[in-house]
Amino acid sequence: MRIGFVVNDIKTEKPVYSTNHMAFTATKMGHSVYIIGVGDLAYTPNGNMGAHAYCVPDKKFKSAETFLEALQKSKPTYLESTDLDVLFLRNDPAEDMIDRPWAQNAGINFGQIAMEQGVIVLNDPGSLSTAMNKMYFQHFPEILRPKTVITRDQKEIMNFFEEQKKHVVLKPLQGSGGKNVFLVDNSNVSNLNQIIEAISRDGYVIAQEYLPAAKEGDIRLFVMNGRALTVNGKYAAFRRVSTTEDIRSNMHVGGKAKRAKVDDTILNLVEVLRPKLVQDGMFLVGIDIVGDKLMEINVFSPGGLNNVGLLEGEDFIKEVIKAIEKKVYYKQIYGDKIDNRRISTL
Repeated sequence: MRIGFVVNDIKTEKPVYSTNHMAFTATKMGHSVYIIGVGDLAYTPNGNMGAHAYCVPDKKFKSAETFLEALQKSKPTYLESTDLDVLFLRNDPAEDMIDRPWAQNAGINFGQIAMEQGVIVLNDPGSLSTAMNKMYFQHFPEILRPKTVITRDQKEIMNFFEEQKKHVVLKPLQGSGGKNVFLVDNSNVSNLNQIIEAISRDGYVIAQEYLPAAKEGDIRLFVMNGRALTVNGKYAAFRRVSTTEDIRSNMHVGGKAKRAKVDDTILNLVEVLRPKLVQDGMFLVGIDIVGDKLMEINVFSPGGLNNVGLLEGEDFIKEVIKAIEKKVYYKQIYGDKIDNRRISTL
């Protein structure tokens, strides 16, 4: 299998990133692996997606750290979409929102070209284009979600704040990693207008009801092919707990990963999610759960697969690569008779 991973920038990749571990695992499994930054993509005169990709010699590496080090020291090689079986879009558009706005849609746009050339593109680029921000979350059944208002109007947010008994969470519509997420209650209500202004400078504000269960952190569960990812009866899930008074439990802001119990409530939540995830060709996503509510759906580059593997003692990343192998097998048999969205979640 020849698989390309699209990342924001090869220079900013880190050994702990899930994408690096996926690439490392695929290499160990005998596949040809290419890492492509969004700025290294191109459109060729013959209508293909082109790319200056980074790959490593056919040799064994002792760790994901030495693997990435070799990648970052290698010289890029030129390839076209016809040289690939799979293109896995793992760049996070939110990371490029401020400094490289031109890069936000690049992975999706070039992924669509590669898909037209017969490459399996994960997650489906057509659906990813509708999930560029957290509004995608609102397309799922209301029973899954906390009460939410999305607006730039301060008065609407103030009214919602009063309706929620002066206890809400505010965050930007577009963003990741827990950036600019605020809990507003009686203790800091005097700062509410300033918080709204700060978030709305970059776009819309999400005002969400506060869930008391958030004190216990949230659960990140990986969903593959529309079902909870499991290996040997263990779920690819972990609880993220804040190590400070900060309400954010994201690993980027100091959250700590602990083992999580996946109960029937969570599994029922996944079952309700499944039809739309399958319909949209969302092969691998990370869902964030507080209590019995879904807080976010991470469709671009959900992280933590290596963390949960260490916690549970199972290789979930290998299971992901094996699932991609099956898709390549189906593609070889059926060709264009099965479209990209469907094959993405087979």
